[in-house]
Amino acid sequence: MSAAGPGGRIAIVDGMRTPFVRAGTVFKDLNARDLAVHSVDSLLDHAQLPADQVDELIFGNVVLDPRTPHLAREIVFASRLPASVRALTIVDNCITGTSAIAVAMADIQTGRTDVGIAGGVESLSNPAVLFTRAASRKFVDLAAARSFGERLRGLLRLRPRDFWPEAAAIAEPSTGLTMGEHCELMVKQWSVGRSEQDALACRSHHNAHAATQDGRLGAEIAALDGIDRDGLIRPDTSVEQLAKLQPVFDRSSTGTITAGSSSPLTDGAACVLLMSEQRAQREGRKPMAFIKAMVNASIDPADGLLMGPGVAVPQLLHETGLTLADMDVVEMHEAFAGQVLCNLKAWELGWRSPAIGRVAPERLNPLGSSIAVGHPFAATGVRIVVTLANELERRSGRYGLVSICGAGATAVAMILERT
Repeated sequence: MSAAGPGGRIAIVDGMRTPFVRAGTVFKDLNARDLAVHSVDSLLDHAQLPADQVDELIFGNVVLDPRTPHLAREIVFASRLPASVRALTIVDNCITGTSAIAVAMADIQTGRTDVGIAGGVESLSNPAVLFTRAASRKFVDLAAARSFGERLRGLLRLRPRDFWPEAAAIAEPSTGLTMGEHCELMVKQWSVGRSEQDALACRSHHNAHAATQDGRLGAEIAALDGIDRDGLIRPDTSVEQLAKLQPVFDRSSTGTITAGSSSPLTDGAACVLLMSEQRAQREGRKPMAFIKAMVNASIDPADGLLMGPGVAVPQLLHETGLTLADMDVVEMHEAFAGQVLCNLKAWELGWRSPAIGRVAPERLNPLGSSIAVGHPFAATGVRIVVTLANELERRSGRYGLVSICGAGATAVAMILERT
């Protein structure tokens, strides 16, 4: 998808997010709406944008709370945005954030809107509590009972086991395997070893720590409840320490993926302000970057659930006539260290298309990524876009690449440009 329209290119004007923290810790008393509202209001403040200039809010959430099925609309009501702002809630697994950007971008391209906010949020501290199907049927029947006799009969049907919640589903509905189990299959197929994965995870933490210390990551964070930095970064981690961890998805002697080389369960929200190039010029705003183009890809899970970037990135480069060497920064989502390494091999060796080359290590995730920073599913894509736009501006770079894999065997690739 090209990002140019009648109003010119799509400008990334600003972006802000909450700190990302481990689920079940400092933000456990905040729900998804709370986190999202903080990111939206902080963005309005940071951009010095009057709330009544926003035309629409596109917000994503993967771990849905059934009590707020249209979360984006509730964010409008709870934030400073006027009630007239159109709201749309979307879900697209780990690429939800970039899909929210794509919807806002398309609306600006077609002239439906001039100014849009796209974002994503997860409160994994507060998932919906689920029960077995049999128990749920009993509870529903009990709630629908009208007479005392019906209620009594409903209560007598309940057994102690009915009150034990089911763990939230983390397996792929289509395959029955978790993402980690799929990634174990991938690293074996691509001959990616344990030491490579631990080295990449360690580098992510060290890069994120350095970017926290010098303020680069802090530039995109709006402090919340006294927390002004990401809470998952481990500056003192080492390859030696990571090597001591036990595999968690394949506990046999051939397993290689550990908690240390996987992205953690995370609470957080992020959003980005988008405008047409003409609107930004009229307001005298200097965009952080422009969206040049983006591509979504879907593959068969049997070919590698998280191998979508191996298709999406070569396709995007082919369509734009650019090369991997043209990218000043490559921001690649780290669902697992093994997933990153498998896709880098696919790019270098060729997989579904000719090889596109190798990414210079200093250009890959220079501020760390999801293993260290965290991965609130719907917020990650927006966080990566904002991080990349900021870093391109700091480096006076020309092009930057976004690469994100997603559950359901999907992926997105996006190129940002500065001119």
